[in-house]
Amino acid sequence: MAKLEKTNLSRRYFLQGGAAVGGTAALVGLGAHDASAQNAIQWNRAADIIIVGAGVSGLSAAVEAAEQGSSVIAIDMNYDIGGHGIMSGGQLHLGGGNEHQKAANVKDSPDSVFKDWTRHDHHAARYSDRDLVRVFADWNVDTYGWLLKQGVKYEPGMQQSAASTVPRQFRTVEWHIPSEVIAPRRNRNGSGLVRPLAASARAKGVEIVLNTRMTKIIREQPLSGRVLGVAAEGPNGPANYQARKGVIICTGGHSSNVTLRRTFDPRLTEEYQVACSTYSLQSGDGEIAAMDVGAALWATANQTAEAGTAVTKTRHIGCQWGYASLVYEPDSPLFPKARAMGLTVEDFQNVIMVKENGLRFVDETKGNYDFFAACMAWSGDPEKLNGGGPIWAVFDQNAANRERWKTEPPYVDLTGWFFKGDTLKELANNIAGPYQRRKMDPAVLEATVAKFNAAVDSGKDEFGRKAMNFKIDTPPFFAAWTTPILHDTLTGIHTNTNGQVVDRSGQAIAGLYCAGESMGGFAQHGLARCIIFGRVAARHASTGKSAVSASL
Repeated sequence: MAKLEKTNLSRRYFLQGGAAVGGTAALVGLGAHDASAQNAIQWNRAADIIIVGAGVSGLSAAVEAAEQGSSVIAIDMNYDIGGHGIMSGGQLHLGGGNEHQKAANVKDSPDSVFKDWTRHDHHAARYSDRDLVRVFADWNVDTYGWLLKQGVKYEPGMQQSAASTVPRQFRTVEWHIPSEVIAPRRNRNGSGLVRPLAASARAKGVEIVLNTRMTKIIREQPLSGRVLGVAAEGPNGPANYQARKGVIICTGGHSSNVTLRRTFDPRLTEEYQVACSTYSLQSGDGEIAAMDVGAALWATANQTAEAGTAVTKTRHIGCQWGYASLVYEPDSPLFPKARAMGLTVEDFQNVIMVKENGLRFVDETKGNYDFFAACMAWSGDPEKLNGGGPIWAVFDQNAANRERWKTEPPYVDLTGWFFKGDTLKELANNIAGPYQRRKMDPAVLEATVAKFNAAVDSGKDEFGRKAMNFKIDTPPFFAAWTTPILHDTLTGIHTNTNGQVVDRSGQAIAGLYCAGESMGGFAQHGLARCIIFGRVAARHASTGKSAVSASL
């Protein structure tokens, strides 16, 4: 039985781990000047492959590299493995004619996967790098069987989604030990992917060093030469990890990094929270470190293609993190940080949404990218022109009764994410919170609700909302945080078909690889792209052979 992979230290930085490599690094193939400079590096640890990140792509890379005969050290800044993957629903998008599809009489092929995911008429496929999609398509069937060999189990059934024209999406089975699921009883089926992968990696000799954050990629010269390893920081101080064959960046994307995410969409200011960030931050560390040694970004249009789940509608309102498929119950180890479960909305006609200025701005029953654009539109704050500011779901006691909500802890967070008033004026005066930059005008909120109630009587809404059956008129009144929540990172570092990081001149950086959400070029939602490109990078880093086909 697997054990929960944590230590008894604080959660920020933990073990450095393992025996040190003695002496100074011996470097091969450098000029005298370069060798002299690099010989100053003291390598504390060494392995053939150093992987930064122990989430879905990192664990997949670790297992593949070990199977190819490489020694592997994987470091991760968190206190446990899994990254966003362990908090996910475990959705895998794998086709090509695998056994799951055959059991459901679904006809498919790698060519069909490629054709679907390079479609010009679908936003999720339109902007992807077709060379990378070809590799993904050709690795689908092999990866389906490979995961089974690692101990991963699949739920029966599958569905058609996104750009796929046949069913390809199915789920892993949730891990069987509730205390190791992080958010138990909430279909966190991704736990049934990462726990078996971690067990398989360790069984093959992979060392996973938790609570250690990469601070720098070490290259022979700042913008030239081979990547030699990484510098990292753990509870015992700094350490240098030498990679004899390659470093693989698997740090999980950049959505938690406000500055970096605004590189792709300036509207995504600080008020937008990130799904799963109570457990794992998508810090952008990998992308930043790779760019520092010359890496280029790639297929950046994917981040704002207005497809998939880069931005999502908050379903569990009145708490800081209300991602649609994730609820933290009081026995979750993350509940002290999450602080509330949220009020799960079954029917959005039971609320109206207002910005910090107290005004409605959209049909609340929608949830598409036009809805998100309205949420992020300027709220009128002359000192904050970007971002839309906080969004509050306003409702009355009758709505709470219809939804069967309990408007008290542990369902709501009273520390700035949920407010109550016996009158609308009192409610407006009570609304505060960390991102409420301006006081809401009570008269404006009163007028907004009166206008909505009149629209219920007339059946004509200024925003075209059709579901207009309930007025907001029975105290007490409530305001619950319902600002959109971010999820997928859909762009990142430029890699070639072997997973090698490519620099700004279009050349591969020797010894540096990238996979998962830190990698650009392919914007598919779900875990399959992370698994496959983790394997691709590890295969080439370990053997030096082309990884275009899983059979090579």
